[in-house]
Amino acid sequence: MKEILKHITSYTDYPNKGIIFKDLLGILREPSIFKELINRMSLSQELQGSDAILAIEARGFIFGSAIAFKSGKPMIVARKPNKLPGELVKKHYELEYGVNTLAIQRNSIENYKKFNIVDDVLASGGTAKCVSDILLSEGKVITGYSMVIEINSLKGREKLSKPVNSQIII
Repeated sequence: MKEILKHITSYTDYPNKGIIFKDLLGILREPSIFKELINRMSLSQELQGSDAILAIEARGFIFGSAIAFKSGKPMIVARKPNKLPGELVKKHYELEYGVNTLAIQRNSIENYKKFNIVDDVLASGGTAKCVSDILLSEGKVITGYSMVIEINSLKGREKLSKPVNSQIII
């Protein structure tokens, strides 16, 4: 999967000074790379052992929906404030460049017990931990995490209690 690195662009000081933003959208312009990536991510034991996929806004939706399609699993979403109607379960969390909130519709998770969390980048781990905390507060089980890329120096994996399957670790 080292071929994938050619299609990831780094932007220095975005969105804030000191951050190196990893833009994975170049992968979508290469159908064969995207297909191979989704095939690999869909095969993880943790994903296979889940009842549903929980994809994190926004780029996590792209990868999560393709994995859900390929694996035949339902996909639930975690979104930022004021994006979802209905009764929500919410949590604030810290990013490497600020604070945010994620929400999940309570009725979307009622029929599922075990979740695999999907996102594009694992950086400091705050976003994935926030989603985990929401699900755990509702009595759910996390089977693992499926990430496209992991920035090892930020140690996000250390905040997560279940297996992390990252296709690329830099």
